[in-house]
Order: sequence, then C-alpha cells, then structure tokens
Amino acid sequence: MSSHASNHARVIPLRPDLRPDLRSESRPEWRPAPAEPAGPPSKEPLWRDIVGDVLRRERLAQERTLKDVADAARISLPYLSEIERGLKEASSEVLAAAAHALGLGLAGVLALGRSELLRLATPASRPAARRAPARQGEVRLAA
Repeated sequence: MSSHASNHARVIPLRPDLRPDLRSESRPEWRPAPAEPAGPPSKEPLWRDIVGDVLRRERLAQERTLKDVADAARISLPYLSEIERGLKEASSEVLAAAAHALGLGLAGVLALGRSELLRLATPASRPAARRAPARQGEVRLAA
C-alpha cells in the first residue's frame, strides 16, 4: 500500500450554497435559491402580542381611552400603546400597573392571556396534517 493516498473527502451539501462562487472573481455566479415551502409556516403567537391584545380588549370593553388608562397606571401613553400593539415586552411591574388601572389584578390579565394562548394553540384552529396509512411491514420513524 502506498502512504501517499489522498485524505480528501467529497462533500455533498444538503442544500445549495447561495453565496457567490469565489473561484471566479471576475464574474461571480449565483446558485439558485431553494424552493419555497408550500404555504406559509404556522406562526407561534408571542406572549407580548397576547398580553397586549388582552389589555386593549379590556380597555375598549370599559370604553376608556388609552390616555385615561396610561394616566391611571402612571405609564407613558406611547409606551402603553406599544405594549397593546405587541411592540414592547412589558415588565411585571408595568403589567400589574396597567391591570390595576383597568380594575384587574396581574393574575387576571395573565389568566386571560393564558386562555387566549390556549385558544390559539388548539388543534381545531390549525389544519390537521394528513397522513397516508402505513403499509404492512413499513417502518416509520418519528423525530
């Protein structure tokens, strides 16, 4: 046997490389983009969006203005607006102040948020994945 054998392995990428080919610096060539998946991916709801929706729904149910609640909670009006729109992640102190200004406790706001989160995460609100029946002798692995 020869000790001069090459130790180079051939690498096969799992997905195409989207970077320009650096070997031809005079004219870089782009590789094709991977195919887009069918349909938009399901988006996991963010807690800040859910809590913001709960606060806004409660405020509107009481027919109160954003300024009124912000003043009662001693929170700036723009900050409370950003919380309601899910743009800011509020601290527990700020959430408690907003909840008390609405006549609720922090636990009440969190319980309403939990209910909303469960409603959004139920299988009925998401399309069920269709699976082909397993054939006899077929082995399927789950990850």
